[in-house]
Amino acid sequence: MKKAVALKYDYAQAPTVIAKGSGYLAERIMEVAKENDVVLHQSPELVEMLSTLELGEEIPESLYLAVAEIIAFAHNIKNKWVLD
Repeated sequence: MKKAVALKYDYAQAPTVIAKGSGYLAERIMEVAKENDVVLHQSPELVEMLSTLELGEEIPESLYLAVAEIIAFAHNIKNKWVLD
């Protein structure tokens, strides 16, 4: 079954889980992200770990590097769109 986790990152604190779900809810999370030009990244292992967190909970320090790489990836993608 498909799972999705959405994170919010405001540069002031660690990324926070703002939405999560499986099945239909996961599909809706991804649809809303696409509608709002949010970059999607697929990592089943990371989604499994993040889905254990509660809504509003900051990611644990053990996931900082993995999430930082995704944030950097998203920034590179968005900057490429702006520059093209």
